[in-house]
Amino acid sequence: MTRVSRFFLTLVLFTTASAQGQVISDAGMAELDRYLQEAVANSRIPGLVAMVTNADGIIYQGAYGKSRVAENQAMTLDSIFNLASMTKPITSLAVMMLVEQGRVDLDEPVETYLPYLANRQVFTSVNLDTGEYESRPASRKMTVRHLLTHTSGLGYAFDSPELARLMGSDFGASATSLPLLHEPGSQWTYGEGTRVLGQLVETVSGTGLYDFLRKNILSPLVMTDTFYKVPTIKKFRVVSPHRSNGTALVEDALPDGDIASAENGDGGLYGDADDYSRFIRLFLNGGVNDIGERLLGRDLLRSMGTDHTAPIRVRTMPQTNPLLSLPFPLGAGEDSYGLGFQVTAVQHENRRAPGSMAWAGIFNTEFWIDPANNIGAVLLMQYLPFYDDEAIEVLQGFEERIYANLQGGPRNR
Repeated sequence: MTRVSRFFLTLVLFTTASAQGQVISDAGMAELDRYLQEAVANSRIPGLVAMVTNADGIIYQGAYGKSRVAENQAMTLDSIFNLASMTKPITSLAVMMLVEQGRVDLDEPVETYLPYLANRQVFTSVNLDTGEYESRPASRKMTVRHLLTHTSGLGYAFDSPELARLMGSDFGASATSLPLLHEPGSQWTYGEGTRVLGQLVETVSGTGLYDFLRKNILSPLVMTDTFYKVPTIKKFRVVSPHRSNGTALVEDALPDGDIASAENGDGGLYGDADDYSRFIRLFLNGGVNDIGERLLGRDLLRSMGTDHTAPIRVRTMPQTNPLLSLPFPLGAGEDSYGLGFQVTAVQHENRRAPGSMAWAGIFNTEFWIDPANNIGAVLLMQYLPFYDDEAIEVLQGFEERIYANLQGGPRNR
């Protein structure tokens, strides 16, 4: 489908949404415009794209600031971002498709599909000064469910002092050759479990991960601007990343050649806000796409947004490199985790409802899905560190203004 066709489809869906679903008042849209424009102007955030959708289509969209500061290139609604860990929910959906087909069992040990993960060890001590450690055999096996819920014991170097000491600063390095940080199922630790799930998808399906995602998710949802390798004709739309040098943000020049990432399940996809809104609508519509084709059964889809970790709660992950990430996530101590999503547990004023599903990417890309209110939202930025105070302030301000200005009511789905 061409961009022109997509524009007219969005226009039709917007009209339908206004008539049937939850919408934002005219005053609310003006307030969102004003807030986001001022937020970029008065902060160090180079630029952002924001969209809100209900089950029928986009009900708010805005682009502010610059996509490439050095080139004075304005941010546009179709700007393409490195989505980083917003790849994880898409990979998680792929796993659930294999579950529905009977080819994957959530409670089967992962080693059944990936034998190299057999005979796991668990750290008993790590000397952060010398890097020496001791371990013992794990008392339980790591399952597919553990990977989906981040309770497997796998971590990342950027949020684990132990792994940072042992793995160094290579963000792409894998912790699977090291002992687990804890027993599978005993604690929530954000880590590379979804990377392993990407390998599982490839092994079980017999195809490359991107090929599976494209055939089963991206193409049916008309997510034509989501890929691991950006097509040459679309490179001009890619947003340049910024990172902190400790005092200011510095722009990283995009490569002259290919803009691409490794095809990992836990990160690497590039995409725009409209595409991710289509992914969100799949959940608001109970597993069917914009033209009514079913991609996943309603019950399985709903199960992705239910609590699979009780009594374990999401916990605050520490920082090991403050230029890369600050402690995260919001909702720690309250929220649970579903199959690929953080699940909201508590209602706060002018915020998403309990049962909402969310996650983020390390370059401060964020989204949430709120089935109770029939809306979802995407807020895309492209700079480090993750969970920078200004990025979180804008995320919360964006969310509060959406919910303060909703009109109409959700439909029963």
